Amino acid sequence: MPVPWFLLSLALGRSPVVLSLERLVGPQDATHCSPGLSCRLWDSDILCLPGDIVPAPGPVLAPTHLQTELVLRCQKETDCDLCLRVAVHLAVHASLQAQVVLSFQAYPTARCVLLEVQVPAALVQFGQSVGSVVYDCFEAALGSEVRIWSYTQPRYEKELNHTQQLPALPWLNVSADGDNVHLVLNVSEEQHFGLSLYWNQVQGPPKPRWHKNLTGPQIITLNHTDLVPCLCIQVWPLEPDSVRTNICPFREDPRAHQNLWQAARLQLLTLQSWLLDAPCSLPAEAALCWRAPGGDPCQPLVPPLSWENVTVDKVLEFPLLKGHPNLCVQVNSSEKLQLQECLWADSLGPLKDDVLLLETRGPQDNRSLCALEPSGCTSLPSKASTRAARLGEYLLQDLQSGQCLQLWDDDLGALWACPMDKYIHKRWALVWLACLLFAAALSLILLLKKDHAKGWLRLLKQDVRSGAAARGRAALLLYSADDSGFERLVGALASALCQLPLRVAVDLWSRRELSAQGPVAWFHAQRRQTLQEGGVVVLLFSPGAVALCSEWLQDGVSGPGAHGPHDAFRASLSCVLPDFLQGRAPGSYVGACFDRLLHPDAVPALFRTVPVFTLPSQLPDFLGALQQPRAPRSGRLQERAEQVSRALQPALDSYFHPPGTPAPGRGVGPGAGPGAGDGT
Repeated sequence: MPVPWFLLSLALGRSPVVLSLERLVGPQDATHCSPGLSCRLWDSDILCLPGDIVPAPGPVLAPTHLQTELVLRCQKETDCDLCLRVAVHLAVHASLQAQVVLSFQAYPTARCVLLEVQVPAALVQFGQSVGSVVYDCFEAALGSEVRIWSYTQPRYEKELNHTQQLPALPWLNVSADGDNVHLVLNVSEEQHFGLSLYWNQVQGPPKPRWHKNLTGPQIITLNHTDLVPCLCIQVWPLEPDSVRTNICPFREDPRAHQNLWQAARLQLLTLQSWLLDAPCSLPAEAALCWRAPGGDPCQPLVPPLSWENVTVDKVLEFPLLKGHPNLCVQVNSSEKLQLQECLWADSLGPLKDDVLLLETRGPQDNRSLCALEPSGCTSLPSKASTRAARLGEYLLQDLQSGQCLQLWDDDLGALWACPMDKYIHKRWALVWLACLLFAAALSLILLLKKDHAKGWLRLLKQDVRSGAAARGRAALLLYSADDSGFERLVGALASALCQLPLRVAVDLWSRRELSAQGPVAWFHAQRRQTLQEGGVVVLLFSPGAVALCSEWLQDGVSGPGAHGPHDAFRASLSCVLPDFLQGRAPGSYVGACFDRLLHPDAVPALFRTVPVFTLPSQLPDFLGALQQPRAPRSGRLQERAEQVSRALQPALDSYFHPPGTPAPGRGVGPGAGPGAGDGT
């Protein structure tokens, strides 16, 4: 439907450029070309099938440059459509005659036209421009983005591409308000229009996200977590053959790009095939890496493998012979690590204490082997002091006897995973044998000096008990599930504490038992076991936890349904409060809260009868409080605090700085959720 002239004036502004837009009369497309060339436009559109690049039989006429210009196609003096004129510049790379295809895509329409061009022999100069052919014209809606490709048929070279953004109408505006984004539509009260949000795709059709028919002026609020670079907005009046206005305002928004990577997921399809699932296309490359137990960084296997370009939602393959839980996929963009997932761990179990051997093959059947370690790849055999070097002879024997698992193989090399469990068992067997010999010798000495034995054994027993408790003291972590982001932060803290001599229990890791037993029974059993073993209960305070504690202290009961069914903190208050009221908490309880989230003074006074630490600023003191009361202060406490801080920092950054992770497949727009896209 033609657009009234006053709407075009609003969109294009009052500049001299607007006044000079050329007007085309009539509905028919046309083409013309440079002097000396002959050209014609096929009567109908063609299928958009570029095909593969084929070798040129000789000199061919090929597109070299695309140039666009806005024109007006008018049915009447004041009713015009905005139209895109395209000029294709040509050069002779090889035939004097060519069929040039122009492919247009502007959501929701796409079309291809075919132009036949012929060049006289007198104009042919190899590699030089011979002129251009102009196509009038592709109609597009105000505010839309038009993508144009040009190639010959058959296709001898890579296609040209160009993107043209058309001006938008001023009654559709996007504004930001803190963490929210507002879509402001200033239309008349009686105007009926449709509003659609969709993900614009470089390849394939757009993905609709939300649609609703509305009336009158509207302000639509989007959460910042819904923004991705390809999120576009389409608005149109509810009239027959109405023109649809499209804008994609978040293409350069840093928050949208951050959300895109947070929503991206890697999916393992088969042993060798996987894909990257993300709302929008993104430039990325992927490679395999090897992750050993113990928290060391995943080491890229480049070389011998190479980085592979990644296309969203396109199946990719790695040339693996076998899967292994220690094999992970790293995805980089702009030389920055964005994603890392151990795709095979779900089906093959947790990380194994295996050594990865890299075999390199050279000319004349020469080959060399090295073992991948955090310090690098250690040649085998070697006299270095690393673990792989000390066991190098045994690893080579296992490789020769077929006890290692071959993961990859080609003409340049191979990858082998060799188990280390049996060597660890052998070393422990030697340790136990030495302990038995020492115990026998000690018994003999004690028999000779019986008078001094009892006191010495008593001291030894106390030291052993103290040392055993310090090495594995139980810690029960209690918290209020304020939101999913805080739960991820708690999980990161619990995982970091597990790297220390602590046995951590937290409801996040016991969802099945918690659901089966109920929160009160589960917490009571965990608290009793922890305190009987001389452990410590950690109360992790947050704004939600403080509110619950204050509510209990005032009313003695928590309101029903205030928190989710898995909130052990809410269930624990009936058992925790008596310990504090009766003075049994000191020595068995410790409080903590996160810097920037809660000040220790906000914790109710009753709970400040035990130490309350802020994390991570007071990590050394916090870890010291988790030790046994009579345990000696470890000289490695500062080192352990730094280790926990490093493990906790990514989760803190994710919680306090960037926006929350949008759930995959989440709807956007007002009333997002099931059925939100069925507006009529």
